Amino acid sequence: MTAQECGTRGAGRCPGARALSALLRGAGQVMFQNSPWTGLLFLCGIAWGAWSAHRPELFFGALAGLVVSTVTACLLGAPRTEIEEGLHGYNGILVGCALPVFLEGGPVCWTLIVLGSMFSAVIMMAVSRVFLSWKVSAMTGPFVFATWFVLLASYSFSAFDAVALPHPALPELPHGAPVLSSAETFFLSGLSGVSQVFLINNPVTGALFLAGLAVSSPAAAVFGWCGSLVAMAAALLLGADGASVGAGLYQFSAVLTAIGVGTTFYHPGWRAALYALLATVFTVVAQGALNAALAPVGIPTLTFPFVIAAWLFLLPHVELDAERRGDSSTSS
Repeated sequence: MTAQECGTRGAGRCPGARALSALLRGAGQVMFQNSPWTGLLFLCGIAWGAWSAHRPELFFGALAGLVVSTVTACLLGAPRTEIEEGLHGYNGILVGCALPVFLEGGPVCWTLIVLGSMFSAVIMMAVSRVFLSWKVSAMTGPFVFATWFVLLASYSFSAFDAVALPHPALPELPHGAPVLSSAETFFLSGLSGVSQVFLINNPVTGALFLAGLAVSSPAAAVFGWCGSLVAMAAALLLGADGASVGAGLYQFSAVLTAIGVGTTFYHPGWRAALYALLATVFTVVAQGALNAALAPVGIPTLTFPFVIAAWLFLLPHVELDAERRGDSSTSS
């Protein structure tokens, strides 16, 4: 029995267990995993990163976003199967992780977490319907759009109290040598690239995320890890800022692209691996391009490089000698 089947059987016992399973699956679906055990390890990784940074609001914000977006989808009449698979929770948990990073904690921040998570549920339903005929998932687009609207609004409403947004400025060439000092630093930065999917810079968190992937899909763990390493190598070869690469800021979107293209939307194989490699490198270039494009606006790219790369590489529906999996079992 697989971990997913075990979780499904356990969740069928009572409504409370089914609700808990749906929430845990929502956490796991951030990286395309329909497994409550993956979601549990992801939450453990977020808790560790929040505790290590002395910022518990990151963990509680993630929980709030996960619950609010799932409940909102229920109230809006989203398909029950999608809710039980966590497809209406993963954008909310990302909103809950992101807003405490950029906004001062307090009643306004928590209100915006709730509203942003609700927005993400509505946007998820809207984008999913638009993309249904194209047979492409919404990915993390709803998270990106909901968070961007809140962060951009902070320039108009002083009550939002943004404290960590990038300073609006014209893009500049990176300063300093684009290198990492040692093999150990390279390894730890690879783990940080995985942890940054949830806006956390912590190698232990990254390791817990990879463990969560391995519980559900060893192939997803391999592709996620390799995606981070490939993104680091590509960013450094292209001359990206070494400090940003070290913090995982050029890797997290590439991690999602590698997992999605390499294992979720196509069955793993050598052709899918090559296609995922190309998509991963494109994601790094898209990251740099969007960093420059959004610098004058003063908002972060979030996972939009992944969203763009995934949409562009999945819309052609290329034949890779593998059967594409149904969109109903995928997420981010």
